[in-house]
Amino acid sequence: MDQVFKALSDGTRREMIERLTRGPASVGELAQPLSMSLPAVMQHLQVLEASGLVRSEKAGRVRTCHLEPDGLRMAEDWLGGQRTGWEHRLDRLGGFLDSDEGKRS
Repeated sequence: MDQVFKALSDGTRREMIERLTRGPASVGELAQPLSMSLPAVMQHLQVLEASGLVRSEKAGRVRTCHLEPDGLRMAEDWLGGQRTGWEHRLDRLGGFLDSDEGKRS
């Protein structure tokens, strides 16, 4: 999971993920809106593939990238668990502050 969050920590890679949510794209299509060289785009794609967020396949001279939802699902599940824990803590704090004991402090 560390690799997933490391991959998502970069804005360029998040932009690539965002594009792939609309469907598969060639490396050229992913690179088009970015102001960087094709080798730099490929390095970002390697990080995304290593994290399990993206997979690619080559047909002839075209490499097509696909989003791997399981990688995002793992991050979403972890974040959901964290959110649930914090919601419970905040609910308990709210209950304490509403109680007679909380009002005396």
